[in-house]
Amino acid sequence: QLQLVESGGGLVQPGGSLRLSCAASGRTLDYYTIGWFRQAPGKEREAVSCINSSDGTTYYADSVKGRFTISRDSTKNTMYLQMNSLKPDDTAVYYCAALNGIVVGLPLPGSMDFWGKGTLVTVSS
Repeated sequence: QLQLVESGGGLVQPGGSLRLSCAASGRTLDYYTIGWFRQAPGKEREAVSCINSSDGTTYYADSVKGRFTISRDSTKNTMYLQMNSLKPDDTAVYYCAALNGIVVGLPLPGSMDFWGKGTLVTVSS
C-alpha cells in the first residue's frame, strides 16, 4: 500500500513562492503516475499537474502553466510542486495523489488510486 504525506503549505503573499513536498512510503513512486490536485472552498477538486509514469511527460493546468513546476526525486521517494508568482486564486488545499497506470493529459480526481490528506495554501496580503 502506498502512503502519501504532503507538507510545505502555509500563508504567502501574492507574488510569493512555496514548494510543496509529498513523501511516499510503502512503495516506490517511480512506478506510478503522480500528480497534484487542489480544492478551493466551495469548488470541486481539480488537477494541477502530473508526471506520467511511462515516460516522465509532465502536464499542467492552464491556470498554472509557467508558474508551477512538478518534479520527482527518486532517491527520496518524494515529489514536489514548486509554486511561483502565486495569486489569491491559488488558495486551496493541495493534495498529492498517485495512479497505478499511465495518462494522456491531466487525470480526473476519480482516476487516482492513492491520496494524501492535503496541505493548505493561502495566498493573501
